[in-house]
Amino acid sequence: MKKISILGCGWLGLPLAKTLIKKGHSVNGSTTSENKLSILENIGINPFLVTLESERASESIIDFLNNSEILIIDIPPKLRGNNADLSDPSRKIFVEKIQNLIPFIEKSTIKKVLFVSSTSVYGDENELITEETIPNPETESGKQLLLAEAVLQNNQNFETTILRFGGLIGEDRHPVKFLAGKENLENPDAPVNLIHQNDCISIIEEIINQSKWNDVFNAVAPFHPTRQEYYTQKAIDHNLSLPKFNNEESNIKKVISSKKIENSLGYQFSLENY
Repeated sequence: MKKISILGCGWLGLPLAKTLIKKGHSVNGSTTSENKLSILENIGINPFLVTLESERASESIIDFLNNSEILIIDIPPKLRGNNADLSDPSRKIFVEKIQNLIPFIEKSTIKKVLFVSSTSVYGDENELITEETIPNPETESGKQLLLAEAVLQNNQNFETTILRFGGLIGEDRHPVKFLAGKENLENPDAPVNLIHQNDCISIIEEIINQSKWNDVFNAVAPFHPTRQEYYTQKAIDHNLSLPKFNNEESNIKKVISSKKIENSLGYQFSLENY
């Protein structure tokens, strides 16, 4: 049994905590909502109200990290746009939150950190992307995530594994619901790079079980139909209005390789979920 702290019990963190508890682990879970504390407690999570800002962190974070060996960080940057101006204060908000977290980790019993990142740290200029591909983020959230990755990886007080997920999908979350009926959608021939919530959880379990630390993994299902093929079929499956794509221009051919996950962890994706 391991004692694990999950910073961010949201869409992924909450079911992940449930799974880890079922496997016999002890889990501390954080939320920013006081109303959610009882929900966490009823599941068997040790609940903590934790706020992490760019200037400070709540004192409860000390107890949240206490006695845990592993910290899973699963908090999204919540940034939009392509502003690359480093002088803009909003540019460093997320990375500053991670920087403010570091001293608390250093003073705690945490020895291993798993940081949930995103394949948005890569640009669109490469056709095949592996963990060896040099990141070149184009979105603001991708830029922040890459900076945060470096802050954690460069710290010698604990071991950090970076897990870069592709587009997240699940039973209650699918992009086709937002694309249905829309017109003039871009990049119809671009391959999809998706990962199901169940695979996310199973991969995190394997990283913990196999002690795969000080590493970087891309996590995307080896399933890459075009956007037009995939979302058209999903709209049909869900009885939704068909999305309409602009076929005049499509130059993104980016495919995220999952070979390292498959080979290093011996992991097999559940493709029936896609």
